Amino acid sequence: MLDVNEKKYLSVLAEKYVSADAAAAEVISLASRLTLPKGTEHFLSDLHGEYDAYSHIRRSASGVIRRKIDLLFNNELSDNERARLATLIYYPEKKLEGLRKEEAEAIIKKLFSVLRLISEKYTRERVRSTLSETGKLGQIIYELMYSSSSDLEYTVKTVLRIKKERDFIFSLSMAIRRLAVDRLHIVGDIFDRGPRPDKILEELSNETNVDIQWGNHDILWMGAASGSALCIMGALFNSLSYRNLDFLEVGYGISLRPLAEFAEKTYRGEALIPFLPKGDDGGRLILSGSDELTAAMRCTVAIMMWKLEGQAILRNPEFGMNERLLLDKIRDNKIGLNGVEYQIPSRCFVTVDKSSPYKLTEREEAVKRYLVSAFLSSEKLERHISFLYKSGSIYKVYNRNLIFHGCIPMDNSGEFLPLEAAGGRQGRELMDYCDSMARLAFFAPLGTEEKAKALDFMWFLWCGRNSPLSGREKITTFERIFISDSKTHKEPKNPYYKIWESPSLAEKVLEEFGLFGERSHIINGHIPVKRGENPIKAGGRLILIDGGFCHAFLGRTGIAGYTLIYNSDGMRISAHNPFPGIEAAVEKNADIAYDTAVFETAKEKIKVISTDEGAKIVDKIADLMLLKEAYEKGEIAEGTNSRLGLP
Repeated sequence: MLDVNEKKYLSVLAEKYVSADAAAAEVISLASRLTLPKGTEHFLSDLHGEYDAYSHIRRSASGVIRRKIDLLFNNELSDNERARLATLIYYPEKKLEGLRKEEAEAIIKKLFSVLRLISEKYTRERVRSTLSETGKLGQIIYELMYSSSSDLEYTVKTVLRIKKERDFIFSLSMAIRRLAVDRLHIVGDIFDRGPRPDKILEELSNETNVDIQWGNHDILWMGAASGSALCIMGALFNSLSYRNLDFLEVGYGISLRPLAEFAEKTYRGEALIPFLPKGDDGGRLILSGSDELTAAMRCTVAIMMWKLEGQAILRNPEFGMNERLLLDKIRDNKIGLNGVEYQIPSRCFVTVDKSSPYKLTEREEAVKRYLVSAFLSSEKLERHISFLYKSGSIYKVYNRNLIFHGCIPMDNSGEFLPLEAAGGRQGRELMDYCDSMARLAFFAPLGTEEKAKALDFMWFLWCGRNSPLSGREKITTFERIFISDSKTHKEPKNPYYKIWESPSLAEKVLEEFGLFGERSHIINGHIPVKRGENPIKAGGRLILIDGGFCHAFLGRTGIAGYTLIYNSDGMRISAHNPFPGIEAAVEKNADIAYDTAVFETAKEKIKVISTDEGAKIVDKIADLMLLKEAYEKGEIAEGTNSRLGLP
């Protein structure tokens, strides 16, 4: 006999499955899905606004599509021909320009072969749904996938006769790209350094199966979009550092004119030299032309940032960051750090009142109010940040993997480190608290105490002492700008990054999040991998996949980072060459992945039943069996139009 809650739940389920036969049919359909190979998961991290490189990696699925082509046509096509076919799938809109009609028939047939191979791990329902997103030709392509070779031959000739081969190839290529990856994981840092994070977010928001683990740079922009003046100054400082203002003004419609006018009138000459933006190689530019205004704006937001930062530190003693109160330590153009006095330029601090060094001037207050209003008024920015909240989190547990951007704060002995800034929380409880505070910053009503507290905490997550997103004891922006002594530039990392080679540490972290067994992994971003460094740590239990998309880091790392593929055969990590640009990739049929290593192979193909999706399916089957039994016992009445039968 069903209890009240069971009957209530099953009655809701009965609205969709109106008879015992309908429930049985769905059980059979779901059970068949459990036997399919698990879908391909694609992990990318640290995109840093590099839209073109991101787009190429996403289109190529880090080599997944090329491997399918090699598998099908290794003995039929040369390496150059296979590379050309792959590039056609990545960029049909460009490759189709030079396509000869006599080539089209053979290409269409090859694309169908690739599509069929990639579709093997999906149900027909999923394939139909995906193809429906590729345009009017999607339904025709779906029917042809399961038709005879003679039907395909006839349809292709018809397509050529009516001169629709370009549209057909475009739809086929889009379908292959969409089905190549079942789920996309972005392991943090979409913003900063590169020129178009807004274009990346626009594409991500159109993905059907994506999750995001927030990085420290994402949190900074999330705080800015939530109304934190301090986070706004930090975000602007980063954008000005790399001369990336177009995405703000063009992409998000945020005019910086009031900031520019104030900066131009306030800071000139030698005051600008420490604030010159960085060149393409990460080095500093020479004072000239438009870079003078950029330097003046960068100086303005830096001074305002340090003032607002000081206010936040004084408001939140639990942050434990008093050592970052620097403006009150400036005396006679000198500052004392760790017992050493350093000369600093006085002209940069013309708005700093010695008696109240952390107070904004009236003009600075006006600029701050304008910028906060401008950020809060940008509809596109709000839409993108809303998407980050909807699809993102501090961490994610998915298919036995723990995914997060930065670190789980630890002490030198490998114990979880309690953070006073988070009420002494540690481990998983700390990460959950950080997630809830980040959400409060955006969703709490303006003007409330809880929102103000959460906005300060967003800044702490960005750069605070041992923040799980920053993973450093301090950020030395002030010292790097004004002091040449490199000893003052050090930003000690949390011990997590020193002891992460230990398999026992990885197991400790995984167990904290309820993960056990050798097939569980930690997947990290945040730290660029240098040439010669192994991205696979802790005996294969921890994988570091900073994507290396940022051009400014190439001189330090020597490579362009890693991405990860996890499919039914196991895990594969791909190293990348620096991306030469879309035009070069199209003209030379060049791919960005230069080395791929399988580091964990499944003993037998991993099926859907072994995944999180499989667990949900098993639960649904159990519910449907209860519903079927309730129908058969008469505990729930079947619907009047319910004899659907088995398929």
